[in-house]
Amino acid sequence: MNFLSVLSVLLLLGAANATALEHPRTLIPRAPLPPAEFSVPITGKVPRRKSKSNALARRGHLGGGGGYTSIVDGTLGDNEFVTNVTIGGQHFSLIIDTGSSDTWAIQKGFQCLSADGTRVPQSTCGFGSSGFDVNGSTTFQPSNLSFLGAYGNGWSVAGPVGYDTVAIGGLSVEHQLVPIPNAAYYTGDGVNSGVLGLAFPTVTSVYNTTDPANATTENHLLYNPFFFTAVKEKKVKHPYFSLTLDRGTFQQRENDTFDANLGLLSFGGISPVAVVEPCVTVPIQGYSTNSTGSITPSDSPDAQYFWYTVDVANYGIAGSAELLTGSNNTILDSGTGLNNVPPDVAAAFAAAFNPPAVLTNLTAGLELYVVDCNATAPEFLVHIGGKTFSIDPQDQIVPLGADAQGNEICVSGTQGGTLTNNPNGILILGDVFFHNVVITFNPIDGEVTITQRAKY
Repeated sequence: MNFLSVLSVLLLLGAANATALEHPRTLIPRAPLPPAEFSVPITGKVPRRKSKSNALARRGHLGGGGGYTSIVDGTLGDNEFVTNVTIGGQHFSLIIDTGSSDTWAIQKGFQCLSADGTRVPQSTCGFGSSGFDVNGSTTFQPSNLSFLGAYGNGWSVAGPVGYDTVAIGGLSVEHQLVPIPNAAYYTGDGVNSGVLGLAFPTVTSVYNTTDPANATTENHLLYNPFFFTAVKEKKVKHPYFSLTLDRGTFQQRENDTFDANLGLLSFGGISPVAVVEPCVTVPIQGYSTNSTGSITPSDSPDAQYFWYTVDVANYGIAGSAELLTGSNNTILDSGTGLNNVPPDVAAAFAAAFNPPAVLTNLTAGLELYVVDCNATAPEFLVHIGGKTFSIDPQDQIVPLGADAQGNEICVSGTQGGTLTNNPNGILILGDVFFHNVVITFNPIDGEVTITQRAKY
């Protein structure tokens, strides 16, 4: 099977068959968020996908009510998080991804392929299970659709699409469209069996053809992903999902590859953790797309949503003058470990360590601010929607592992973005930020609510 690049296809399509989104124009005061009421522990771990960095570069080039909660596990050094998802009564560990929309699990008997399309042993793909068994589900219904998902480093998964019951942490949706790819060029971790996509219908990857090799712009079919279906069918009283990521101790991050119960994924309300002021609800940034696939931030009513991107007014360091550089193009991304901010902000923050962090060429093409693992980190401030959110200094010294001489290497949790030579380049607030806040997403109304966590 020949895999096709579908990224430009996804960005050029409208949302005719999916839930419509209204573009908010101003900040609107909101009532307190309802709590999520149902929690379930899960187990699992997943190394960070090598495609993440390339996917981010790709993005920059392209310009009280009933709730349900799943406990999130993850690998701190690798910054991917998984939760248990049941499809047709079969259990899988899926990557939680707020940057993609399709929820899929690899199919039993799949073909694992090399980069040139040659068939290789299934173990090469590194999935965490034998895959979804269509004959093992009494609720599975086939379709005449196909799925073609492409990742930033060229990895692809493709195959048929069906309908089945999907359940996460007690939240269950029947007859949900679910891709079950039977071919993959993929290098997994031995844990995850696919992806739980929580982004917008705009970036789904399903086509009105039985053969994904025939996928085109014309037969691209938008649909409502899992959470959008849950809201449409009133499976949740409120259109929220909430993500809370807990930090481990420095010793855990330094020595352990896995922490269980690393956080919460909640549906229908805010995750049940202790929070304090401030709290603010802000609109998600929309984008306009031109004929070449390039995107620019836009406040137009016709703008489309791709990611959970917000305006950052500016940044600050506690005890010093405010840094006035901000970005209206900053993604809230749980799949990225470090913050990526404007270079001048990262440089000023690095200089505030005691001793200062030093910009170091770690490998070819990779420069990071390296810091003494026993340094004193400053408190970092992020200003969003007229509110100031604080990042605990303990999140700002991140162990990477040992060098060839056995010396521990640590880096600053806040690094300079690599895309800021483009005024529309995309920056990121990653896990370092998520450890200090609860982010509650409202994709239906195009908003996110950020709430400061209590110290822990």
